[in-house]
Amino acid sequence: MTTALLQVSDITAGYRPDLPILHGVSVSVSGAEMVTIIGPNGAGKSTLVKAIAGLVPISSGTVSVAGSNVTNLLTHKLATASIAYVPQTANVFTTLTIDENLKLGASTLSKAEGARRVAMAYENFPVLQKYRSHKAKVLSGGQRQTLAVARALLTEPRLLMLDEPSAGLSPLMVSEVFERLKSLVSTGVAILMVEQNVKAALAISDRTYVLAEGRNRIDGPSSELAGDSQVATIYLGAGGRKR
Repeated sequence: MTTALLQVSDITAGYRPDLPILHGVSVSVSGAEMVTIIGPNGAGKSTLVKAIAGLVPISSGTVSVAGSNVTNLLTHKLATASIAYVPQTANVFTTLTIDENLKLGASTLSKAEGARRVAMAYENFPVLQKYRSHKAKVLSGGQRQTLAVARALLTEPRLLMLDEPSAGLSPLMVSEVFERLKSLVSTGVAILMVEQNVKAALAISDRTYVLAEGRNRIDGPSSELAGDSQVATIYLGAGGRKR
């Protein structure tokens, strides 16, 4: 049996200890695997990745990466646990240039190593090279998402977590962003992604967890859940929309 890279076990978490949003949620992600979290609005999807990232307190349960307990790890220490997190909004510095954004992401590295990884980012994401001297505010939504991912990868994480990477993007840009993510998995990076674009998420990911009301409801291979009537029932029954 393959040992999970990320193992989230029975966590209860919320912004207030007396008002938990997650109730005993468990997920796992293996190396070089893309796992998606879906569910209706208010299911606790974003809260889950924020809890793993140390932004929402976990009151019980554990989070481990490669066997090491990282429960309630401070967010600025994520890189030491080989985790990178890309939030849904405010994920780039719009008043800085693309080059400045990348160099800031490499600021904890030695000068030589930082320069090497920034150069690699430009090689892996050519669109950033084209706009390297432009401020990030001129980028389209998909280009900003590309910059956010490229910057997150500068620490060479084993696990990349993304919250709604397709939010606000056109169908064409969604396809492009998801193809980039799939190519990252082929290089060995594991991805945990929260996504509301259910059809696209099920098509691109290896496994999917469905949350509802802060609890695990269904999980399994994405290809199987794509045709599972229970997924539609959970969305419609909990007031969400299947997309």
